[in-house]
Amino acid sequence: MTILNKISAFTLPIIILIFALILGSRKKDYTSVFITGAKDGIRSSFNILPSLCLLIVGVNMLSSSGAISILSKTLDPVFVFLKIPTELLPLIITRPLSSGASIASYESLIESSGIDSFASLCGAVIMSSSDTAFYVISVYFSSTGIKKTRHALPCAILSSLLCIFLSCILCRLFFE
Repeated sequence: MTILNKISAFTLPIIILIFALILGSRKKDYTSVFITGAKDGIRSSFNILPSLCLLIVGVNMLSSSGAISILSKTLDPVFVFLKIPTELLPLIITRPLSSGASIASYESLIESSGIDSFASLCGAVIMSSSDTAFYVISVYFSSTGIKKTRHALPCAILSSLLCIFLSCILCRLFFE
C-alpha cells in the first residue's frame, strides 16, 4: 500500500513537469495566452455576479417566507393523483432554483423518510438527473449578454418536469 501512496503523491507533479517541458520546448509564448484567458475569466465572473446575487437573494426569500411550504400544500392533491410521493414536493420546487436549497431539501427528505424509502430513492434520481435550470439560464445568458431567453426557459421547465416524472416511474419499476 505504501508503494501506491508514493506513486499517487508523485503523479501530479510529474504530469505538471511533463507539460512544462513540452510547453517550454516550443517557441510559442504560452504565458501571455494564459494571462489573456485569466483576464477573460475574471471579466466573465464580474459580469455574472449581479445575476448570481439576484438569484441567491430570491431563493433565500422564497424559502424564508414559507412560500415553498404553501406551494407544497397546494400541489399535494396533484401529486397524489400522479402517484408521486408528496415528500418530494420541497425538493421538486427547489431543484430548478438552487443547488444548495435542493441539497438541503434532499437531506431533510432523507432524515424524515429514511435512506431506503421510495421517496428518498426518487429524490436521489431527481437530484442526479436534473439541473438548476433557472440558475443555469441566469448565469450563462447574463455572461454572454443575451437579454431574451426565448424558448430556453420553457424547455428547461419542461425538461425538469420530465426528469421528475421519469425518475418516479423508473424508481417504481426498479425498486417497488
